Amino acid sequence: MEKNVLYWVLQYKAKVRMNMEELLDVLSNLFPDVDFETEDRLVDDKILDSYDLDSIVTEIEDQFEVTIPAEMVNADNFNSAESMYDLIQKLDE
Repeated sequence: MEKNVLYWVLQYKAKVRMNMEELLDVLSNLFPDVDFETEDRLVDDKILDSYDLDSIVTEIEDQFEVTIPAEMVNADNFNSAESMYDLIQKLDE
């Protein structure tokens, strides 16, 4: 029983790591000059504007097969790659 649980935990962690890497690739391809691994105020510090967010939303929807409602396109969900990843996870449930 414990081996099965460990297996699923490791599988889940691998999937999370892979999806975060995919997101970082998508973001880096769109905006190569932005350090998405460390920035945590992308919207608040005006590193990304509304046009940039439109591009990111389109790419996330295409790559991760989720739909992001307009009311979820805000600083809380787009200030960092981590917050974007959390949003994708919520929408994927």
